[in-house]
Amino acid sequence: MDEPRVDELTGRETMGHEFDGIEELNTPMPRWWLWTFYLTIIWGVGYTIAFPAWPMISGATKGLLGYSTRGEVTADIAAHETANAELVADLNAVDLAGFDPQSDLHRYAVARGSSVFRAQCSQCHGSGAAGAVGYPNLLDNDWLWGGTLAEIDYSVRHGIRNETDFDARFSQMPAFGDILEESEIATLASFLPTLADADWDSAGGVLFTDNCTSCHGDTGQGDRSLGAPNLADAIWLYGGDVDSLTTSIAEARFGVMPAWGQRLSEEDIRAVATYVHSLGGGE
Repeated sequence: MDEPRVDELTGRETMGHEFDGIEELNTPMPRWWLWTFYLTIIWGVGYTIAFPAWPMISGATKGLLGYSTRGEVTADIAAHETANAELVADLNAVDLAGFDPQSDLHRYAVARGSSVFRAQCSQCHGSGAAGAVGYPNLLDNDWLWGGTLAEIDYSVRHGIRNETDFDARFSQMPAFGDILEESEIATLASFLPTLADADWDSAGGVLFTDNCTSCHGDTGQGDRSLGAPNLADAIWLYGGDVDSLTTSIAEARFGVMPAWGQRLSEEDIRAVATYVHSLGGGE
């Protein structure tokens, strides 16, 4: 291998290679940079000794200082709970039927409930609670089982059609695909959007009277005691076009909501119910 050439202009050796006539000088790193680099190595070693760092089989090294981000979060949560203990006790004791929306306790419940909603409910009902196909819009006044604060609390606590809570809200629409002819289902699907100004003597009106009024009422305005939706307004949980209505009639729908009373604390249930009620659709 050839000896590195000395550059005449700078007096420094070259690295011994050349690219298109360009040679690289063998210039040493500045001492300040080297010392900084060595210090970062020393600091890194010290950090891994002082703090949790090295992964092991069942965990990580604890570090001489015993610091833990989880421990810090746990301490912050404990401090928060201590600071709000009186408000939590009051929230758990308040009569929801007479909850004063102008009180400090109500404002606390709404603030707490909004956090619970974003963490637990927004995945289905949306971050703004506007819902989606199959997931109710919580901003309007169309409530299957009632929209008072107490009724919302019950729905949150026990859930809808789940198999884990004996007190869950429950309703079951029959699959009329097993009962009616396809032509009859098509007639009903075309009739339903006209309920606001229905011709009850028409074929669709007769079919509705014979098959649907026992749950949805004589004029299709629903029955909250049964969880039967109002079919005479413009709000449709699974879509109000003919194709969607045909599927709903033929196959029935069976949306499920978990019983949050089995997952959340009492105060969180009351808080999120209060928050949902405050969004504007609550009665």
